This record gives sequence, C-alpha cells and structure tokens, in this order.
Amino acid sequence: MSKHSVDLAEMVVEAEIFPSVLSSLKDADEYVRKNCATLIREIAKHTPELAQLVVNAGGVAAVVDYIGESKGNVRLPGIMLLGYVAAHSENLAMAVIVSKGVVQLAVVLSEESEDHLLAATAWSLGQIGRHTPEHAKAVASANVLPKLLRCYLQGNASDDLQSKAKKALKNILQKCVYLPALEPLLHEAPPNVLKHVVGQFSKVLPHDPKARRLFVTSGGLKKIQEIKAEPGSALAEYITVINNCYPEEIVKYYSPGYSEQLLDRVENFDQHIKN
Repeated sequence: MSKHSVDLAEMVVEAEIFPSVLSSLKDADEYVRKNCATLIREIAKHTPELAQLVVNAGGVAAVVDYIGESKGNVRLPGIMLLGYVAAHSENLAMAVIVSKGVVQLAVVLSEESEDHLLAATAWSLGQIGRHTPEHAKAVASANVLPKLLRCYLQGNASDDLQSKAKKALKNILQKCVYLPALEPLLHEAPPNVLKHVVGQFSKVLPHDPKARRLFVTSGGLKKIQEIKAEPGSALAEYITVINNCYPEEIVKYYSPGYSEQLLDRVENFDQHIKN
C-alpha cells in the first residue's frame, strides 16, 4: 500500500505502526525483516515530512542496525531507505550521518560483491554527500571515495554500478573541501573524475597556507605537474590556479624533467671550473 501514493503512506502511518514496527527489524525470519525494512523505505521516500516521521520514531537508527546485522539482498531495502531519507533535505541527510549511516554503508561497500547492492550503496552515499561541504566531509572521512572509484573503474562492473558510482563521486567531490580525503584520488582517478578533484584543490589552496604547505610535502604539487591537461580545458585552468599559489621556482622544481636539467647545470658548472 505505502508505495503507491503519499495518501496511502499517510494512512499506514496513521495506523500507528511506529515505533512497534521497528521491533520486526530484529525478527528471526529474514523475510519478515526484509519486508519490514521495505515498508519503512516505501513510507520515507514520498515526502520530507514522512521521512522526518521515520527519523523521529528512531527508524533510521534501527535500519542502520538492521543493515549491520544482515548480509546480501536482505540489506537492500535498508540501504535504499538511507538514500531516500537523505535525498529530501540537508537536515534529513545529517540525521542519516548522525545515526552512523555512512559508516554502515562504507562497511557494505567493503563486504558485498553483488553489483546491484554496490550500486544502491553508491547511490545512497551520493544522496548523503551532495548537500554541503559538511555532508561531503562526513562521507569522504569514511574512506569511501577510493572504493567508489574502484566500483566505477571495475572492468566487469554493470553499467548501472559504473553510472551510479560515477554520479556519487561527482556529487560528493563537488562539495568536498576536505583535502586529505581527496589526495589519494589525485593518483588514481581518470581524467573525467580528476577534473573534479583538482577543481576542489583549486578552491581551497589559494585561501589556506597550511594546506598549501601540506600539498607540497605530501607529493600533491608534484603530481599536479605530471597531469597532462588539454590546453583551455577546465582541468588546465584548475592546475594554473594551483600553480599560481606557489613561487615559480617551487613549481619548476616539481615539474617532470627538472631534476635532469639541474644535473646538466651541475655538469656544465663543473666544466666551467676546469676551464
């Protein structure tokens, strides 16, 4: 009933199924547990008000536990519920974060291998992280960005998984200014993802001296010099903004081939002394 319309979902809720229905998420029968999670999902997806009601009843926290206590397909309605709730608003997405939803979704990414489960998890993480830098940081801090990237790059992954992983990465990266979580992607991401990563560095580094120093010592600036960007592309512009944050000799020092140039100068200088 609940999935068909807002009115029907509200009728189900008015029958006062909360919070008693949540106890069925721990039923011994996995079909009862899955059907219960599906019911909560179908209610929460309709409107922010219904999703908030689920949150207020403790439904999100209960579903996070349910995902942790389940394996395989039984997890699917719970995974999707977290995405539906988070999609409605910043506050509801934060409620998912506070309920440890991101941590549990990160566990699913590590434990599961079925493409449709990974695709649903990627979608939900994208819905949570797309709202603000704070949301994106919460998602990125759970170390899911490299995992999402691997899902996207996996040669035998389904089209749906690749598409959802790519969209989730884009959604999170466009809001993420937490640089420690972005740096590993500099070394692994293909150009169509890399431009979003480098774009975020170009927003933060001009205004953060400490981050600029860390970017040099961590090898980030060296990596930037190795990127072959199409002239005039957004990626090339981002690289220029980053390079303009540093003295010219520092940028030159980390550019490919510069150490050979220095050695040549040493040799020439040595010959000059002999002469």
